[in-house]
Amino acid sequence: MIRLLHFADAHIDIAAHGRHDPASGLPLRALDFLKALDTIVDAAVDEKVDAVIFAGDAYKNRTPVPTFQREWGKRIVRLSAAGIPTLLLVGNHDLSPAVGRANALQEFDTLQVPYVRVLGKPCFLKPEDLNGLPLQVLALPWLSRPSLMAALALRDATLLDLHEEVESRLSELMRGWLEKIDPTLPVVLTAHASVQGALYGTERSVMLGNDLVLPGSLVRDPRLDYVALGHIHKSQNLNENSHPPVVYPGSIERVDFGEADDDKFYVIAHIERGSSRVEWRRLQGRRFIDRAVRIEEEKDFQKQVLAALPSPSDMADAVVRLVVEYPRRWEDLLDEVAVRRHAESAFEFHFIRRPQMEARLRLPEDQNFGSLSALEKLDIYWKIISSKGEDDQALQKLAAEIIAAAEQPPETSET
Repeated sequence: MIRLLHFADAHIDIAAHGRHDPASGLPLRALDFLKALDTIVDAAVDEKVDAVIFAGDAYKNRTPVPTFQREWGKRIVRLSAAGIPTLLLVGNHDLSPAVGRANALQEFDTLQVPYVRVLGKPCFLKPEDLNGLPLQVLALPWLSRPSLMAALALRDATLLDLHEEVESRLSELMRGWLEKIDPTLPVVLTAHASVQGALYGTERSVMLGNDLVLPGSLVRDPRLDYVALGHIHKSQNLNENSHPPVVYPGSIERVDFGEADDDKFYVIAHIERGSSRVEWRRLQGRRFIDRAVRIEEEKDFQKQVLAALPSPSDMADAVVRLVVEYPRRWEDLLDEVAVRRHAESAFEFHFIRRPQMEARLRLPEDQNFGSLSALEKLDIYWKIISSKGEDDQALQKLAAEIIAAAEQPPETSET
């Protein structure tokens, strides 16, 4: 049996804003990602797993700053020092769109770090490529559109034509690989891609778009024993209770509020030829709390806003967002200072105000605005913008007096 640790979508520098740790100089949110990465590396080393597959996206983009390259390198070198074969698949955030440019993980190949291999091109790895590990790995890193068109000698191809051609070529490539496998050894497919039927954190199915979407039949081939995916941040097994497991472990930390309710994991896969088992390992990431409220009654306005938030103790050290919608005419009723004071125990507090303009009043179909008198038009205006009925009446009365005085004919002097 092969014990394989699988994780993906680390994005260790994606939260490079906010407060910084005085000791390390790193953003506190970035330390959350590094803590999750430490948990994963510790598990691999302490439990002496047979191999590690990182399924892509180490950073937020392909040009990480040296500080974060150092922090990523420290963790990967620990796996190397432990003698654990480690495969680093190149993801879309690691890859330059320009053909021939180095990817963000290239230095591990350039420096020939022992036991660490960067997978930047589709390849079929055998035991001799994996330090003698009795395993076969089929690797599909992120395939960018320019590199695909160059590799396939396509010019002016539409996106649909390109996807159809790539799907055909990948299917042909996979068939060729699977015909060459040793039937006595387990086979793992790793890919950084979208798979048809996968769900994003917003629970919408992956559809054909700018991403290349792999067909489900490609990854569910029974000749495979485990499929290690990256790219989609929501953890899921696309072939639950069937063989092979087709697993997105998800991102290692919550990246934004779209992942507020998602648990975070890495995976220990127990792989045998024809039979594999998935062990989900939960990561204790920083909590996200996402709340929204629409205020529709003026009474106790501020209390309604505060009631939308958890208690200060429940918000402690969490990243919290509150979105408040309310009629614009009640703007003065909102005490933002008091709201922020209530949420001061949060690690971060994002307060979003969304004052709404009321819908315009509609006139009866047999009446147009030009036919109304000045006072009737003014009465409509008060209804749209005013907040207190008594003020409306007083203003309307004053306006009537002014209009009446203006309409009085001027007095003529007697001679």
